[in-house]
Amino acid sequence: MTDHALADHFREPVDDHGVKIAVRDLDFYYGDFHALTGIDIDIRERGVTAFIGPSGCGKSTFLRCLNRMNDLIPGTRVDGTITLDGEDIYGEGVDPVDLRRRVGMIFQQPNPFPMTIYDNVAFGPRLHGVKKKGELDEIVQKSLERANLWKEVKDIMDRNGLSLSGGQQQRLCIARVLAVEPDVMLMDEPCSAIDPTSVQKIEDLMAELKDRITIIIVTHNMQQAARVSDETAFFLQERMGEAAELVEFGRTAEIFTSPQDRRTEDYITGRFG
Repeated sequence: MTDHALADHFREPVDDHGVKIAVRDLDFYYGDFHALTGIDIDIRERGVTAFIGPSGCGKSTFLRCLNRMNDLIPGTRVDGTITLDGEDIYGEGVDPVDLRRRVGMIFQQPNPFPMTIYDNVAFGPRLHGVKKKGELDEIVQKSLERANLWKEVKDIMDRNGLSLSGGQQQRLCIARVLAVEPDVMLMDEPCSAIDPTSVQKIEDLMAELKDRITIIIVTHNMQQAARVSDETAFFLQERMGEAAELVEFGRTAEIFTSPQDRRTEDYITGRFG
């Protein structure tokens, strides 16, 4: 698709908001392999930021740095700082479990728990001490409504979450994250494994949620990045075996219509990647 055609999809620029996540001088290592180098970026609150770039350029790795999911991989190391609302998320005394409540994650493949639809959504609140059924009922319904799934499942709440379609499962996972009231939602190619109708529902959902939640999405779909995001970051690994870098970051309309770096233009126009 040409730059002009992509421009037709752009959302109006959002008003300037404060910085929700600030990353400075970030380097990331898998053992001896230097995967990311020199990442500096400010993610604004209450908006959608898209991470784009070829496969293997560190987008998902960087996304997982933002809620310390990489901590679960032996031998990984982070240098530099990442702050959430001014607090260093890798600082002493930070509880990674609480961080992952505040910074929720939606994965490429829907991953409902093998339990009822109700229990999937109630799982997080129960873990954080909510016990009263009336309160849980309210949280579950509200979360499913916010995920645009309530009308489809309200009469089958005792059915196993795995019985739902792929798109419904992904929205169930979103409801599960919303149930613990996160500040940030990370979405790692959330639409790549679902049908086109469900993709539209997920994109509409992002537009509805972004006024309250900071959303960061990894996507290989240029049209999707253009449709849903307010700002876009382009990542690139120049040569196999070298660390990936953040090449360019800015308003989505500017990145797609007048990029400052030739490599960004080459990728967006399909010359590589």
